[in-house]
Amino acid sequence: MRTLADLAEQQGMRLQSYLNAKPYAAPGFPAPVSSPGSRTRLYDGEQVDAYLAGEPVPELPEKDDDQDLLDRRECADLLGISPRTWDTYKHHLAEHVVEAGGVEHWPRGAVREFAAARPGKPAKTGRPHRTGDQVPRDQLLDRTAPLLNADPAISAAAVTDALGVHRNTAQDALTRLRAHRIADLVQQDPALTPQQAADTLGYPRAQVRRALVLAGAVLRGRAVAPYLADVVRALHQAGWTTAEAAPEVQHPDLDRCVAVVVLDADQAPAPALVWDERHGWRTATSRRHPLGKSAQWPPATDGVRHLVPGTTTPTPAELLAALTEQPAAAPYRPARALPAP
Repeated sequence: MRTLADLAEQQGMRLQSYLNAKPYAAPGFPAPVSSPGSRTRLYDGEQVDAYLAGEPVPELPEKDDDQDLLDRRECADLLGISPRTWDTYKHHLAEHVVEAGGVEHWPRGAVREFAAARPGKPAKTGRPHRTGDQVPRDQLLDRTAPLLNADPAISAAAVTDALGVHRNTAQDALTRLRAHRIADLVQQDPALTPQQAADTLGYPRAQVRRALVLAGAVLRGRAVAPYLADVVRALHQAGWTTAEAAPEVQHPDLDRCVAVVVLDADQAPAPALVWDERHGWRTATSRRHPLGKSAQWPPATDGVRHLVPGTTTPTPAELLAALTEQPAAAPYRPARALPAP
């Protein structure tokens, strides 16, 4: 999904100039996919790309699918409640939240499952309530892959029945597998778009919206891997980390690439480094949990330094120089006098 700021950048315009010109209001320009009244307008990337290329704009799937991402208003409509009431419920689905265009979204399937489990609602079918997944997490993709091989259009419900896992667990496995296979095919044939690759693989359009988002992030992560490897090599040569290979690129909210380098040497200038494709590099205060609870970009504090601002991919030499710089001291402020007793 793309915001108006993304569209302005794509068309080489400053945001304010883009808003003044309003090319998104031209006849034929794709309609927003965000719900009416949303503060942030979101557009489907594939539709925008087709429009700007002068090609037919593809239709969005009409059939509701469990993978559809819903914003707070759409979640509220699905449950028959107000958006403000949804704000009090959404913490129950914190593990499913997906950030798209800077806006929180939840998979339709997760919201439906929550709705079915609310007090006074009939129990949902499928895996028995409060039972654990029958397949260990580290075996899930290997066990799901043959099912996807046999039926490219397999649903999460079918995987749940076959493996005895939670429906959301099954959906996550299918999304990850499809995304990586789409990325593989695009790398083999760069002339293909991710949607064309999904069509070639036989994945129904209604089932791959989230997989297409993740596939784009996977491709960006693969492209940045050589750069991350150069950085780790420089950190290793500096004696700050025992790591020598590029770190794994993670995708905490599908449409974002982040990576972590643990600095495990005693003389290292920080416990760890975090790279985010939107912000660049920062230090972390923990080796065990360097990303933090939400994996969001934190403000600069005594323990977190934003390194080489203005670029997301500084050279290894620039990054090492920034790490060895002493952070600016806090300005002196005289202590306030205590009030007279």
